[in-house]
Amino acid sequence: MAYVRKDAGTLTGAERRRFVKALLELKRRGEYDEFVRMHVDHYSSDGERGLRTAHLAPSFLPWHRRFLLDLENALRRVDSSVTVPYWDWTRDRTTTSAPWTADLLGGNGRRSDLRVTTGPFAHREGNWTIRVGVTEGEFLTRDLGRRRAPIDLPTKSDLEWALKDTAYDVSPWDSTVTRGFRNKLEGWGTGRGSASWRNHNRVHRWVGGEMLTATSVNDPVFWLHHAFVDLQWYRWQRRHRGAAYLPATPPGRGDDQHGRVVARHEKLPPWGVTPGELENVDRIYRYA
Repeated sequence: MAYVRKDAGTLTGAERRRFVKALLELKRRGEYDEFVRMHVDHYSSDGERGLRTAHLAPSFLPWHRRFLLDLENALRRVDSSVTVPYWDWTRDRTTTSAPWTADLLGGNGRRSDLRVTTGPFAHREGNWTIRVGVTEGEFLTRDLGRRRAPIDLPTKSDLEWALKDTAYDVSPWDSTVTRGFRNKLEGWGTGRGSASWRNHNRVHRWVGGEMLTATSVNDPVFWLHHAFVDLQWYRWQRRHRGAAYLPATPPGRGDDQHGRVVARHEKLPPWGVTPGELENVDRIYRYA
């Protein structure tokens, strides 16, 4: 029977406590840091050559769908009642609303060094030491809203702009495309500065701190953010019945994208599952 992923803003106190407790247990066991390492291993920057799987490519959505499922399965081995909640950043848009409460993810980082000092993931609580990071800092950092150069979270109209596109993705299947649902949701825009960051990417920028790096998984909000991104793929699939993951076949020899993107029925590293096999999750979970 499919389980339910809920809006973080609707969780009961008991549901929040169980979710936090399961995350902390994965961290205590060392399992959580393996998820951070996996994300780093499959992170690619714009301009890099070689296969792109987790970002800057059509497989952005199925890759993170499977990544979320792995984390969720690990949490459910700790507590079978737990599922990954989603953060609706089109509605909960302040630095004190869900999920930034003391009993869930804690609040903003302090001005001096962006260190998170409240909530269960604050370093001073002794349960959330950063072990896989881009710096030697051991504490979680955030800069909600980017205080020195403020930006806003994406809006419902920003999401609608992506959701109404009938094509999943288009050639050349990278960060430069201006059509296709995948990149409009992933958020690689044209131009420079804040306006170029859309939807998914803009949220990472808004949270700041650890969420700006390849080790963004160190901030538990990563999972709530990507659950909401996954929900948008779920909604897009239902709006555009019959529309499927693209490309259907791999780019041929002579194409600049040959060997660089995963086609619908090709294996998706590191799991060996295909994007096509991840398109239908109705038997696994649904969204409230």
